[in-house]
Formats: sequence, C-alpha cells, structure tokens
Amino acid sequence: MTKPKQIVMHCPCGNAKVLAKGLCSTCYTLKRQDEEYFGGHREEVLKRDDYRCRVPGCTTVKRGKRSVAVHHREAGNSDPAKMLTLCLPCHAKVTRTFYVQNDWPEFLRVLWREQHPEGHEQSALSFATVAPQAKNVLLFKEMGDRPSARRARQR
Repeated sequence: MTKPKQIVMHCPCGNAKVLAKGLCSTCYTLKRQDEEYFGGHREEVLKRDDYRCRVPGCTTVKRGKRSVAVHHREAGNSDPAKMLTLCLPCHAKVTRTFYVQNDWPEFLRVLWREQHPEGHEQSALSFATVAPQAKNVLLFKEMGDRPSARRARQR
C-alpha cells in the first residue's frame, strides 16, 4: 500500500496556480536561482536585511522578495556576509551604470567602485553637439522637376 500524498492547493506566497514542487512559477524560479546563484543564502540575506534596500537614505518604499535584489559584493562569492539587499533602482545603478552622479549616496558610490574598478567616473553628462549640423539638401534639381509642377504641366 502506498502512502497517501498531500496535494498542494496553493503556493506559500498565496498564488493558486502551482507549477512544480508546490510552488508558483515565480517562487520556483526564485528558489532555483537561490540555489544556483546565491548558494541557497538569498532568503537568509533578505530576512537579515528585512527585505529593504541597505543604501542609507534610499527612499524606495517597495518591499518583498520580488521588489528587491540580492547584490554580490564580490562576484561569485555566495558568502552571506559579502551579499546585501538593494532595491531594483539602486541595484541597476550599481551594475548597469557607467557614471556616478553627484547626488548618489556615498555607499552607492562604494558599491559602484567595487563593481567597476577600472570604470571612469564623471559627475555630469555633456550635451554639446559633436557632429556637424545637418545641411539642407534639395530633393529635386529644379523647380520644374517637382511632381506638383509635372502634374500642372499635364493638365
């Protein structure tokens, strides 16, 4: 006789659509990524940081597993002491930005420098025109070659 199985009706997050292992697609993906990229410590880091961005003065009010990112201070090092929680805008600044703005908190600048040790910092973007301005180019050689002039001649 086989043991009876308990069927999961909902994901622990409350989603009624269960994909695999009793989890919805989002929670399943987060669990897989946790094991693969964070050594199983993602949830631990999120709980330690109370699901909030660790950048001092950050005003992002979103909280929860899906609205924050766990940032590796050393690439590939999944030691919880070397990871911290950042909101998605701060994480994008640290990982995807090529310059440091003056209004960034100092802590965000430190994280950016860790991520881009050889990167060039600049405090402002130059909007000066580098390329020469466009020149007016005639589309027709003479006024008589214009389609409207041809139509007038044909009447």
